[in-house]
Amino acid sequence: MGTHYDVIVVGAGSMGMAAGYYLSKQGVKTLLVDSFNPPHTNGSHHGDTRIIRHAYGEGREYVPFALRAQELWYELEKRTHHKIFTKTGVLVFGPKNESAFVSETMEAAKLHSLTADLLEGDQINKRWPGVTVPEHYEAIFEPNSGVLFSENCIRAYRELAEANGAKVLPYTPVEDFEISQDLVKIQTPNGTFTANKLIVSMGAWNSKLLSKLDIEIPLQPYRQVVGFFESDESKYSNDSGYPAFMVEVSNGIYYGFPSFGGCGLKIGYHSYGQQIDPDTIDREFGVYPEDENNLRLFLEKYMPGANGELKRGAVCMYTKTPDEHFVIDLHPKYSNVAIAAGFSGHGFKFSSVVGETLTQLVTTGQTEHDISIFSINRPALKKELQSN
Repeated sequence: MGTHYDVIVVGAGSMGMAAGYYLSKQGVKTLLVDSFNPPHTNGSHHGDTRIIRHAYGEGREYVPFALRAQELWYELEKRTHHKIFTKTGVLVFGPKNESAFVSETMEAAKLHSLTADLLEGDQINKRWPGVTVPEHYEAIFEPNSGVLFSENCIRAYRELAEANGAKVLPYTPVEDFEISQDLVKIQTPNGTFTANKLIVSMGAWNSKLLSKLDIEIPLQPYRQVVGFFESDESKYSNDSGYPAFMVEVSNGIYYGFPSFGGCGLKIGYHSYGQQIDPDTIDREFGVYPEDENNLRLFLEKYMPGANGELKRGAVCMYTKTPDEHFVIDLHPKYSNVAIAAGFSGHGFKFSSVVGETLTQLVTTGQTEHDISIFSINRPALKKELQSN
């Protein structure tokens, strides 16, 4: 096995594996290294499913990025035997005039002329009998959005990248980096490897290892949970037309998925999580009572027919930036290094277009996508570093 490559990708999870595919598609000699064997349960991509929304409550600036991501997911589905996407539609609701997230979702849809239905209290309850909301609630339903099968996405990108000649080295944690303007070297327990260019997409481990690349980005990993609950399949299944959902209520944002094949309704509490070290995180669901209790609080009020027996729980990680926007940029000192970090619990849906963007950055030094909101030098990141 040769040890010199055109590009090394460190962290072959969501973003890294996508980048590996797009690089290999261009004939770039690519090595992907990961501490585990992707797809796996140690990062931020497991748990079967992720929502892809086009009307974006985190900021209307994301919409073109989301639409390109969707195009690329459709393209991936055509190239693989794995199921990648299902168009469930996505329902976003909350109390009228009280939810910034719902309001921004509506504004994003309007600004970008996205197909969407606007509904209020009783209309929501009638259209989806599994939902119970007060009259003063409002919703936006986006029929062209839906659900990605996250582990399948990574599996498909890996198979296609390897078929194109990319090399994937699992169980290979990076111990150290050496960087100059035209050469990068990584040291691992399985050997030392060099390349002309480097992509760093280490998920929660970015918070620990980026300092070895002579850069500081304020990143904090959090422990997150999701639960799958026994539910009335006639109301809450994908087959019955139940949508994926994002909801902002008084105690924060929840998100969830219809039951696929009897797995139960899946729900997560976006506003919950303990600060953790990714090497010592407790991966047992239920070790904290609120793991399950926070999810049930929502279900019993808004989706009571899905508040059945807990079928299973899963633990993953968010890695947040101070403003909860991503970092996708070239290293400020080394133009041959691209960094993807801080996806803050809402990044997976974009991993296709992030992979494309990283590929463009390391091969040409620029990208056709507007990634100014994700700049490594933006004021919110600098301010946080200065305050510490």
